[in-house]
Amino acid sequence: MRLADHISACRILVVATLLCAVGCGGMRGNENAEGVQLYQQGNYQGAANAFQQALAKQPGNPDSFYNLGATYHQQAKLFQRPADLQLAEQYYHLCLTRNPDHAACHRALAVLLVEEGRSSDAVASLEAWAATSPTDPEPRLELARLCYENGDILAAENHLIDAISVAPSDPRPLVALGNLREQTGQSSQALANYSRALALDPQQPMVAAKVASLSSGSTLPTGTAVALAPGATAPVR
Repeated sequence: MRLADHISACRILVVATLLCAVGCGGMRGNENAEGVQLYQQGNYQGAANAFQQALAKQPGNPDSFYNLGATYHQQAKLFQRPADLQLAEQYYHLCLTRNPDHAACHRALAVLLVEEGRSSDAVASLEAWAATSPTDPEPRLELARLCYENGDILAAENHLIDAISVAPSDPRPLVALGNLREQTGQSSQALANYSRALALDPQQPMVAAKVASLSSGSTLPTGTAVALAPGATAPVR
């Protein structure tokens, strides 16, 4: 797995099938659980119907809006339905109107905008999220993904440094920055980033392998990478 597989634009992570089942944002109900099951079975229309029923029981629930958006998003991708893509975007916006900090929805909306060739809108959306979340590393991580995908390595690096500054105890931005620097030939800096991330969370075997490899001057087999926590464009559990 290359760096792009875990720090590039969220659109490469669209295959996630983590659904908001029972407990995400306080959601409860058989309809939502049924929607999760139907989605996982590939019955997206049935899932949408179930999520609509869940929304009817809890009007305005942001997770229901997100689940609907993710379902129509996936359906649009599989069946090439522009109308479903428009519905997905509408539901994502409804979710964010009710919960401006819904991280999965922010990611999913950015994915959708990039897929439509609206990268500048995706950047603007993520930057607005970052501006309203000064202590949250998530929007900075997503901006780094998007910048890396667009070939702007310096901007990606700056967003990761920003993420580290607002969340110094979170190892994920350090791991991502280590990957970026390793890929761009900055081995000593990559080692420092990996080492710091490992000190924060020793239960990271791939990061430990990277530290050992860079410390010894050797290289891991091609395709070895350290995974960053993935984004998602399907509903979250």
